[in-house]
Amino acid sequence: MSVPIREKERSAILSALGAGVVPAIGLPHIQVGRKPEVAALLNDLNRVEQGGASIRFVVGRFGSGKSFFLNLIQTVALERKFVVARADITVDRRLTGSTGVARALYTELSRNIATRSKPEGGALENIVERWVADLAHDVKSSGGTDADVESQIVRTLKPLQDLVSGYDFAAVLSAYYRGYAEHQPELQHAAVRWLRGEYSTKTEARSDLGVRSIIDDQSIYDYLKLMAAFVRGAGYSGLLVCLDELVVLSHRLNNRQARDRNYEAILRILNDCLQGSVEGLGFLFAATDHCLLDQRRGLYSYEALATRLAINRYAGDGLVDLSGPVISLANLTPEDCFVLLHNIRRVFSRGAEEEKYLPEEGIVAYLESCHRRMGAAYFQTPRETIKDFIGLLNVLEQNPGTEWKSLVEGITTTAVSQEEPATEGDDGDPATEKPSKDDDLASFKL
Repeated sequence: MSVPIREKERSAILSALGAGVVPAIGLPHIQVGRKPEVAALLNDLNRVEQGGASIRFVVGRFGSGKSFFLNLIQTVALERKFVVARADITVDRRLTGSTGVARALYTELSRNIATRSKPEGGALENIVERWVADLAHDVKSSGGTDADVESQIVRTLKPLQDLVSGYDFAAVLSAYYRGYAEHQPELQHAAVRWLRGEYSTKTEARSDLGVRSIIDDQSIYDYLKLMAAFVRGAGYSGLLVCLDELVVLSHRLNNRQARDRNYEAILRILNDCLQGSVEGLGFLFAATDHCLLDQRRGLYSYEALATRLAINRYAGDGLVDLSGPVISLANLTPEDCFVLLHNIRRVFSRGAEEEKYLPEEGIVAYLESCHRRMGAAYFQTPRETIKDFIGLLNVLEQNPGTEWKSLVEGITTTAVSQEEPATEGDDGDPATEKPSKDDDLASFKL
């Protein structure tokens, strides 16, 4: 029995795929292939649920489905009661740096925090409010006062005081409750601002909340560990952090020192997750094969990472090993591509009268046309194939009586060049990140 398609999901899927981006909802309706990779990530979620940690680097060519894969795992994690934080790495949002670039990444992650009840993001305040409200109810139902509630918040969060800024974290949540009890919404807002990393100076945070620390460029990973411990204490399975566009670090930061500092931050996370030094926290990084394998600019240019991320030398010739940190997304097969277009047609027709606009032979003819025009790229990086297919369905729907054969024969789209991303100039931090001499020729191409 097929799963019914809601209009909201249909609209999101078709609009996103038609624009060449990944839909945020409705992914199970169109997912094909990737069964071994999905199974490996499910094992990672099991490990995090049991108090462990995981880290994965999802690697593939541009358009191979990395973002789709991350969204799919995010959907599964939300169903398993995880808290999911996601962000795209950019030149101005990265793992470490100066002038607030790392804090900007943390702020983006915290703003995009999602739960099963709020999958679109913005769930951080809901998590805090629910946890504080449940604790206050328990205390007051036993005859406690507002002061007792604040004391209980501190006692409950005492295990977090072993982590960086654990004491201030408890003080901020106490201030959040005090703002609720005393009808001071500005105090609640200040507490949420602190949790999101929106304070730029310690003086302002101390004035508003009485705490002496803030989330800064050097501490975002420590605060992610702190947040993971809190959400587990709040009844969730763990925290899953999804970071897309890792290629920005390798091919858009011209300064080698800037890249290496970010690679050092990744190395610290990798070591902690592999050695079991962190609990209830999972990381998913999406990277291109250039980002991973380039020995001048990529992760392999940093020797410690190259050693830890080396692919099993026995894996090859059809043999795979999904136990390591790196998951290389295999190309979709032509059969997978056929099933994918079949699923898209089903979504387009709302699960009824699927052959109303395009019969089965029309899908076959369309794929044969794609093969002639684009070669193997039509299923290896199927973005353009999908965009054109949705365009074909839209025209057939809006122009009754149009013959699909003439439209398929008239398509002239060719494969989009899948080149290594071009490097850019200085990233806006001239005091510390001027291009180094060894990179002047590193990006030269003929």
